[in-house]
Amino acid sequence: MRDFVNTLDVLPRTDEIEDPPGLARWLAEHRLVPAPPAFGEEDLARALRLREALRAMLLANAGFPFPAEAAEVFDEAAATARLCAATGESGRLELLPAEAEGLDHAVGRLLSIAFAAQEDGSWSRLKACAECHWALYDHTKNRSTAWCGSQCGSRVRARRHRERRSADTA
Repeated sequence: MRDFVNTLDVLPRTDEIEDPPGLARWLAEHRLVPAPPAFGEEDLARALRLREALRAMLLANAGFPFPAEAAEVFDEAAATARLCAATGESGRLELLPAEAEGLDHAVGRLLSIAFAAQEDGSWSRLKACAECHWALYDHTKNRSTAWCGSQCGSRVRARRHRERRSADTA
């Protein structure tokens, strides 16, 4: 899921899935579909809406407000994906995509990953960087990670320093 959200690098505005063939290729490379399907522009738009709704959820995990419209976008993008329950090797239930192929299969896989992360407690550690919105996993003991790396942290600290200096001179 983190990789899916990170297909768009917000700061330089580079996108790994700019067109339907790129979406099919990316989903196949990441084993979210069994074989690269043919997608249209509508499928691409749905996948990109889902990606940004997931990013909003990760920003909420980082302490930002969760916009109601993100929930609506998520629900709309996920509406046709069907999940089924199956027993895994350990005897635990798993949610799996009911659709055998296509975008509904990929969306179902993403939904099952998100659901499992919420169930096992790792969901709250999935966040988006406060500066660049890059999806990350918070490995800290106190769950305090706010930035994806030192570069974003340095930018934020420098901006705060400039703001304090300008407020002092005013």
